[in-house]
Amino acid sequence: MSKQDHIDLIREIVKEVKFAMFTSITTEGHLHACPMTTSETSLGAREIWFIGDKTTQAVDNINNNPQVNLSYVSQDGKDYVSINGKAELVDDKAKLDELWSPIYNAFYEHGKEDENVQLIKVVPNGAEFWRSGNGIINAAKLAVAAVQDGKIADSLGDNGSVEF
Repeated sequence: MSKQDHIDLIREIVKEVKFAMFTSITTEGHLHACPMTTSETSLGAREIWFIGDKTTQAVDNINNNPQVNLSYVSQDGKDYVSINGKAELVDDKAKLDELWSPIYNAFYEHGKEDENVQLIKVVPNGAEFWRSGNGIINAAKLAVAAVQDGKIADSLGDNGSVEF
């Protein structure tokens, strides 16, 4: 697969999943993960957008260390993506207007005018994906491997990575 094929596949998985486990680094050097809705993904422009809350630990962590990781898992548990990058806290009313959905009103007392609304842009450095393929075929391969010698894990799906 070409680099563009990898990027297209990652974009497809992220678009389908929509929710990421957003992992940041605390001031003590510990990892902190929380679920966040991906508002927009433009891997070609190297931008992944989230709407966060200024009062959260994730935003506090970004202020101290911008390195983050985004993990995505498809609903059927067959596709996985891990994206590492740098997060930026952005103040851009036009971008907020573009990304805002009425569903966010459930999280902010004053809607998009709430003082705690925080745009977060992640600039990806690299990403890796895993696709496990057809579950029935993989189960059959695992059953055969259980009674025979030989590694078969490499034939259970696709894996690739890309640097941005």
